[in-house]
Amino acid sequence: MASPKPLKVLFIGDIVAQPGMDVLQTLLPALLKKTNPDFVIANGENLHEGRGLNDELVDACFDMGIHVLTGGNHSFDKHHIFKRFKTENRILRPFNYPKGNPGIGFGVYEIPNRNKKIGVINLIGRTYMQPVNDPFESVDYVLSRIKDEADVLFVDMHSEATAEKMALGWHLDGRVSVVVGTHTHIPTADARVLPKGTGYITDVGMTGSFQSVLGLDIETAKRRLTMLTPQRYKSAQGDLRICGILATLQEDGTCASMDQLLFPEFETTRS
Repeated sequence: MASPKPLKVLFIGDIVAQPGMDVLQTLLPALLKKTNPDFVIANGENLHEGRGLNDELVDACFDMGIHVLTGGNHSFDKHHIFKRFKTENRILRPFNYPKGNPGIGFGVYEIPNRNKKIGVINLIGRTYMQPVNDPFESVDYVLSRIKDEADVLFVDMHSEATAEKMALGWHLDGRVSVVVGTHTHIPTADARVLPKGTGYITDVGMTGSFQSVLGLDIETAKRRLTMLTPQRYKSAQGDLRICGILATLQEDGTCASMDQLLFPEFETTRS
């Protein structure tokens, strides 16, 4: 009897403004063909002008084959999306924001053609960020709610501090399938499988312009840092890339491999 086909989940790092959408629309079809994932998740909190979401961009993501969008500290920046938060369970915002905010922080979804379900949980950190509810306590609560409903469990931890993301990874090792870190837009080099079978990376990185400062126009970023005053957001345009991870999961929901994706890859020598 043939062994079950491994389940593959593709996660796309923070999509930053129109350049992030442009590179996805250009390269995502080839990436999907190359990796052949069963389920696709992306962080979309920076979709609209680098801060927040709108209906048009959300729909474009779903049309490209993304199944679920996660969020972060910019999820609530564009109030026109609030109505959509109340009706669309494929858009998540961090669960550990105070009660009363629009939207949901976790969901259980059918995986197409696999007769399996995936639970996706969105959290946000507290270190160097706004004071929110404890992400450790919050994720324990969510797992108590959905662990028996989902065959695999995927966590997006949107956090500034690497230590906070790593601590959550260890906290969840053996309890969820994958923990990915988002928010800092710089891909870290620590994609791995933890000892009890949880795939982990501290930060997936961003999807957008790398001729930039975290997706922001370089001169605008320099003015922010030197003038110490607010500057209107201006997205950068050059050197567009997709950052992501491809997690291959075993029948019991543990992670067999975490493959870091940078598409196209960086050049390490000057031509």
